[in-house]
Amino acid sequence: MEFQSPYYFLLLLLLIPYIVWYVLRYSKTTPSLRISSISAYAGLPRTWRVWLSHAPFLLNIIILVFATLALARPQTANSWSKRNVEGIDIMLCMDVSTSMLSEDLKPNRVQAARNVALEFINSRPDDNIGLTIFAGEAYTQCPMTTDHSVLLNLLSGIDCNMVMNGMLEDGTAIGMGIANAVTRLKDSKAKSKVIILLTDGTNNRGDISPNMAADIARSFGIRVYTVAVGTNGTAPYPMIVGGRREYINIPVEIDTKTLSQIAATTGGDAYRATNTQRLHQVYKEIDKLEKTKLSVKKYSRRYEAYQIFAIIAVIASLVEVLLRATVLKRIP
Repeated sequence: MEFQSPYYFLLLLLLIPYIVWYVLRYSKTTPSLRISSISAYAGLPRTWRVWLSHAPFLLNIIILVFATLALARPQTANSWSKRNVEGIDIMLCMDVSTSMLSEDLKPNRVQAARNVALEFINSRPDDNIGLTIFAGEAYTQCPMTTDHSVLLNLLSGIDCNMVMNGMLEDGTAIGMGIANAVTRLKDSKAKSKVIILLTDGTNNRGDISPNMAADIARSFGIRVYTVAVGTNGTAPYPMIVGGRREYINIPVEIDTKTLSQIAATTGGDAYRATNTQRLHQVYKEIDKLEKTKLSVKKYSRRYEAYQIFAIIAVIASLVEVLLRATVLKRIP
């Protein structure tokens, strides 16, 4: 049930001063008789008229509540919908080598990439999405899933500490990253299979070359979108020297030619992101290109449902008037 005019519920605030007024008034207007001692009447029970004296007060509260509900226009709806989703399977393939700590993107490359990927996942609730990370080697951080809460949690923990702590070999194994993502997509029954590869370097590790990995992806009908991140020229890179953080400028070496070849081979596109804003734009462009296809049929009809509330308010009003005119009638 929905309410078309919910602002009428503000009228319920009138109950507060009404209750306060009744309590104060009742203590002053209750009739009394002074006698020397009430000990003889202490054990006598109260009659039903005493308890019934509060009935008009309770009925007035019921009148106000149900009249307010009627004014708020409660509505019910009969509806049905049919939604056919043609799912897209997506593997995010992210570089976590130590060069991703460079701070030409803010706060640094890996965090900027992670934040944008989080937004991308949230914008595609119907897709099957997984995550591969790579440096000098690659592994699946999260298999494809529609449970995006799990995926988002695992993605939030992505940083370069995996390499710095020795969990992954440092370097850039682009071919291995693509190959790992392909193993997760190759048996998919989805009509559209996509890898979004993000890196800031040149392939220098791994047993599979980027071009060979691209050929393998193409053989399984998988498109690869490549995103090269990093400014042109040099980028500030943090280093700890004598317990202090110092920055050195390191050259930005991205093999954009190979990344473009990968995209062309698989029918995808190649992008260049030299700042965080451009990285956001890249993911938005990919989001538009790979939109989930929906076929939605929806029917809805609303019905007014205030009648029952209005009837209860009217009945309570009539009962209140009847009580005051009969058993609770007072003679001044």
